[in-house]
Amino acid sequence: MNTTLLLRITIAIILLTHSVFGMFDNGINDFGNLFLNQIGFAPFGVPLAWSIKLSHVAAAILLLLNKYVKLAGFVTIFVLIMGIILVHFQEGWFVVGGGRNGMEYNFLLIMVLVAIMYPNGFKKEKNKTQHL
Repeated sequence: MNTTLLLRITIAIILLTHSVFGMFDNGINDFGNLFLNQIGFAPFGVPLAWSIKLSHVAAAILLLLNKYVKLAGFVTIFVLIMGIILVHFQEGWFVVGGGRNGMEYNFLLIMVLVAIMYPNGFKKEKNKTQHL
């Protein structure tokens, strides 16, 4: 099993578990009503919360299928960066230990997604066709 496959499976599991449970325990609606609406997204907090969580589910499926990996990565990275800006940055770096609810976990997820999206680094691909 190659490293990129292992990382894609791992991120997919994280995205699915972070999203699917909230669909059944009212967590997504609570996130929309009790957080997003309160910080200025009213009356769109609940639809925005559902959009975020459904984007996680779609990204997880695409990562598992190894299809549109860069698109899934960019969308998820955008959501994670917005989470850092709106929630985690003000709480500091640490998720636990030296603090609470910080941005270190989002940072790790972003870096793993970048590694998945660019498994060979950021080198410019050379033209694979040879001219005669």
